[in-house]
Amino acid sequence: MNSVNVSRFKLLETLRKNREGHRELFLKAQEGYKQKVIAALDQALTEAREGVAYRTFIQLHAPEDHTKDYDTVISMLEMSVDPEIVIDRGEFQQFVQDQWDWSAHARFVNTTYADGGSVAPSDLFGKRQR
Repeated sequence: MNSVNVSRFKLLETLRKNREGHRELFLKAQEGYKQKVIAALDQALTEAREGVAYRTFIQLHAPEDHTKDYDTVISMLEMSVDPEIVIDRGEFQQFVQDQWDWSAHARFVNTTYADGGSVAPSDLFGKRQR
């Protein structure tokens, strides 16, 4: 099966739910990311003041927000006058199963920060410089 007719209203409901879950995880991740950045910078300042190391580079992947991807599809469906929409296999995976091209990476990064992560501030810098 390569395509399917779906209820526009059911599809909108599913997309809104998926969007809400993504956005909620992103906002939690953003707060966790902020805490990791602050901890890493605090450690770098402490080490610089003590003359232990002078770090100027932090390696952190920022949380990913793909809310606009959901918003675009939701807006398109809201504008449609058709009660049923034909979607193909790829669209079904994205819109219904919430498996976008970016999903795995975004979920990994965002979950890491939202759950507090296990990255120590000392792991966020490049090589020590004296």
